[in-house]
Amino acid sequence: MKLWGGRFTKPTNQLVEEYTASIGFDQLLVEEDIRGSLAHVKMLGASGILSPDEMEIISNGLTTIRDRVRAGEVEFSVSLEDIHMNIEQLLIEEVGPVGGKLHTGRSRNDQVALDMHLYVRARTLEMIQGLLAVQKALVMQAEAHVDTLLPGYTHLQRAQPVRLAHHLLAYAEMFGRDVERFMDSYKRVNMMPLGAGAIAGTPFPIDREQVAAELEFDRLYENSMDAVSDRDYLVEFLANASLVMVHLSRLSEELILWSSEEFGYVELDDAFCTGSSMMPQKKNPDVPELIRGKTGRVMGHWVALLTTLKALPLTYNKDMQEDKEGVFDTVATLSGALALTAPMLEGMNVKTDRMRQHAEEGFAAATDVADYLAAKGVPFREAHAVVGRLVLHCIQEGETLSGLSLDAYRKFHPAFEADIHQRIHVEAVADARDVRGGTARNRVLSALKQKKEQLDETLAWLDTV
Repeated sequence: MKLWGGRFTKPTNQLVEEYTASIGFDQLLVEEDIRGSLAHVKMLGASGILSPDEMEIISNGLTTIRDRVRAGEVEFSVSLEDIHMNIEQLLIEEVGPVGGKLHTGRSRNDQVALDMHLYVRARTLEMIQGLLAVQKALVMQAEAHVDTLLPGYTHLQRAQPVRLAHHLLAYAEMFGRDVERFMDSYKRVNMMPLGAGAIAGTPFPIDREQVAAELEFDRLYENSMDAVSDRDYLVEFLANASLVMVHLSRLSEELILWSSEEFGYVELDDAFCTGSSMMPQKKNPDVPELIRGKTGRVMGHWVALLTTLKALPLTYNKDMQEDKEGVFDTVATLSGALALTAPMLEGMNVKTDRMRQHAEEGFAAATDVADYLAAKGVPFREAHAVVGRLVLHCIQEGETLSGLSLDAYRKFHPAFEADIHQRIHVEAVADARDVRGGTARNRVLSALKQKKEQLDETLAWLDTV
């Protein structure tokens, strides 16, 4: 007999039971469900809704069930639909009919909302910690490579030389914004829905503030209908996670390119690569490739939840059961990607000579040649055209900008002087960008210091929540 089956005359069709049951995945919420129930029953006792003896019996029963679950001694039942009904049935079996009083003053609607808030709150903090680890790995490599020069790219064409530290710190900035998004969304996750009942609250004299304090929530939902139907915090979590995966995917793509023989900029540690079953020489960057590939599934979960919610009337609808699997899979996917990325970056071997060779080759200093003329009073548009013709000449003659004589330069414009070769030296090109956010050595060192301070601030914030 279902716990809700009093008004039904037929048992549930077995196919319906299997199709509608969520215990296959929402058993992941067992710790949150029991924690919420312990806070709820404590409040029922304090409010006089349960006697002290009833409160103690139910609390002890829930603790016993939690211990049994942790010991792997509990097998959940599909016929009981979800984690909430499974725990309640186990409680009744453990302590007798008094266990049925646990559900006084609440509904599965506000109960599942509470469980998900508790779950996502904890996972939000874990994601922030994972992002901090990735940023620390980037900072570590950046500190070691302030003086490593490589080509910066636009359109995947060599553009201007940059310091590797500057390049890596660009990703640290991306992940820093991801941290800020999770920190900001935390306040909307850390809201307590319990007490909303099925839709309209409860006639029992419950104390929602007590439960909120017990479970360390900062705020209460002020509208019972909103409390049971709100999934905005899950949408926001999935959106944040999607953007993190996009950033991880972009970083992964660079590691894949850089570790190829064509680039030869880095070598990934063997522990993060695999080989070929046929070609013995292969060392494949499978970890970054999988991170890149798994980005789509996380983005898909975000879009799927938005699609589920877009036409739902207030309040709870069974469609909302579809909110969980995508969140659970996203947590597993993203936490795994973060956990792998940090040590992969730390163990990455940088081929500094190869990077510098490419930074010095080609025409990465062409913009600086144009800037040189502009500083001499030549209108930039004219200077741009002059350097364009100069580059074309070098391509046709197999020359480089650094290899041209002063006489050759002056054939294209009389403003060129002997200091042109010093101006287009690779370090000089990088250091010429001596502006906040630029590639000059002192600016990169300043950015490193600022990033480490930001990481310390985030750690301090984590200690307050």
